[in-house]
Amino acid sequence: MIGTMSVFAEPSTLPFQLPPFAEIGVEDFEPAFAAGMAEHLVEVRAIADDPAPPTFDGTIVALERSGVLLNRVASTFFNLTGSSSTEALRAVEARVVPALTAHYDRIRLDPALFARIDAVHRAEQATPTLAGEDAQLLARYHLDFVLAGGGLDADRRRALAELNERLATVTTTFGQNLLAATEAAAVVVDDAAELDGLSADAIGAAAAAAADRGLAGRFVITLVLPTGQPLLKVLRNRDVRRRLFQASLHRAEGGEHDNRPVLLDIVRLRARRARLLGFPTHADATVADQTVGSLAAMDAFLGRLVGPAMANARAEAEQLAAAAAADGVDPLEPWDWAYYSDRIYRDRYEVDTAALRPYFQLDRVLTDGVFAAARGLYGIDLVPRPDLTGYHPDVRIWEVRDAGGEPIGLFVGDYFAREGKRGGAWMSSFVDQNHLHGTRPVIVNVLNIPRPAAGEPALVTLDELRTLFHEFGHALHGLFSDVRYPRFSGTNVPRDFVEYPSQVNEMWVFWPQLLADYARHVHTGEALPAEVVERIQAAQLWGEGFGTVEYLGATLLDQAWHRLAPDAVPDDVVAFEAAALAAAGIDLALVPPRYRSTYFQHIFDGGYSAGYYSYIWSEVLDADTVDMVTERGGLTRANGDHLRATLLSVGGSVDALAAFRNLRGRDAEIEPLLRRRGLTPSG
Repeated sequence: MIGTMSVFAEPSTLPFQLPPFAEIGVEDFEPAFAAGMAEHLVEVRAIADDPAPPTFDGTIVALERSGVLLNRVASTFFNLTGSSSTEALRAVEARVVPALTAHYDRIRLDPALFARIDAVHRAEQATPTLAGEDAQLLARYHLDFVLAGGGLDADRRRALAELNERLATVTTTFGQNLLAATEAAAVVVDDAAELDGLSADAIGAAAAAAADRGLAGRFVITLVLPTGQPLLKVLRNRDVRRRLFQASLHRAEGGEHDNRPVLLDIVRLRARRARLLGFPTHADATVADQTVGSLAAMDAFLGRLVGPAMANARAEAEQLAAAAAADGVDPLEPWDWAYYSDRIYRDRYEVDTAALRPYFQLDRVLTDGVFAAARGLYGIDLVPRPDLTGYHPDVRIWEVRDAGGEPIGLFVGDYFAREGKRGGAWMSSFVDQNHLHGTRPVIVNVLNIPRPAAGEPALVTLDELRTLFHEFGHALHGLFSDVRYPRFSGTNVPRDFVEYPSQVNEMWVFWPQLLADYARHVHTGEALPAEVVERIQAAQLWGEGFGTVEYLGATLLDQAWHRLAPDAVPDDVVAFEAAALAAAGIDLALVPPRYRSTYFQHIFDGGYSAGYYSYIWSEVLDADTVDMVTERGGLTRANGDHLRATLLSVGGSVDALAAFRNLRGRDAEIEPLLRRRGLTPSG
């Protein structure tokens, strides 16, 4: 079928410009992308060729106004390729991504356009006339274009454009390979007896997953994105644990969807690109506009964590080995770690993680937990909008209203795992808030909670519970945005700052007044006993050695790949991983990295290249802020108003660390993080 762009030609007439999903077909995207790129180039060409002297309004603000149609198409398309992909969408993606990369290179590498931006920037430096968001926008545009290669000579601009186009192709290939490999690696079990240890609803979900794949009468364990799979904690059958762990660990490592040659291409191309831009490595280029400032500062920070984390993980390993040996399991293997860790957690702290799930029913967690926390802090309400249609039957939509009933935007929730959805959890937007175009936000949270069997309630694990609060923290960052320019909307902040607000929102998971309402047994209505909550909190440091080491393993692996010179990229991915982890002092065989290279989507197809350190760097700010909020009374409107005014509403319109100082009254201190993770001498 030949598509048209008519569905995208004008802003959606639905509330808040929610895309009209029911009217959009796969065939509509390519014509719409073509029209959007053409319109954008005409707009930019008019700015670049303007005979009048360059000004802030005529150049910088004009660029911000451009590309509306293209942004409308792209925001819809890339949300769908992540959440509801099909073979047809993936084929369009493979064609569109290189075309988009070439399109943006034509703009960012346009010498006439860069000359005008540079002229405005130089004039402002000589005689400052701008303030606030205007000054920040000019500085950001100039840096964006410099880091994109706008100041290069003609030969280097051509070489850079070629590298960018190749990178667009191979990163898309990486993501599509990973999606296919993850679906193919799902573990098929023939007999329910092999699932001993799973709850009845988890077995039902495995049966439903099998039925969806035409395997009625069998059971399928689907994979989540990280190395560690949730069911490793509870599966009593050691061989099934081994199969599940190995399936996870070796995803996209060989076979039809082998990501090893793909990621080597990505690393090599990024290294060459960094050299063209004047940086020693891709990692150097990445930190140039991040709050960490330099690789030396990053190394000093991470180096402070590695030794204590490894000591904690080795101490945990000794205890797990003893517990396993009592079962006749010797030696302890990586697929045994989660199982025996959970057993110690149960025995020592009397907390049964599997028995907790009935207290965490998804709908109640959302309404009386996640949304109630936002209501207590910020006075907002989320009102269901069943009259609005999402992009999949699983999707639900709420209208977000301020304390006085004024509309803020829409929140879209897509919570269940399914084929065609990439792994992990994330926040994105269909519409960004900004006053320049007069748009209000449409924000989406996407998770991969196993779908319950028909007629059964959806229950979540402790990890999924934390993820629900985390991702809604990102959503609040987008919903509360109050900026003039699209460039600064919501989560458009430095990569090593973006996780900070969402991590702060995790503090409400075990807040007593919320728990009393949302943590109730799905069948009896009984509240989660207070003594159980106390035991969970007493056990919070158990497993931190493992958690910190697996995270640091992934972080340092990311850095190892992205600090290579173009001629130093190896041929053997597995050997490089082992050598890199050993060199970083983080090589503990029982604790593999949270992501191995072939399924490290964050860095090879997700915007976190050389930036996976961001999570723990942001956690310094988070832990310090949690201390402040707790000291000031916790779940109060005063705290919420302060968070909203100084942090959540400003997006990227102020310097990120200045925003923290406005919130906290000083620079961040690392001690709260060290205490939280048990990395202090007494911890």
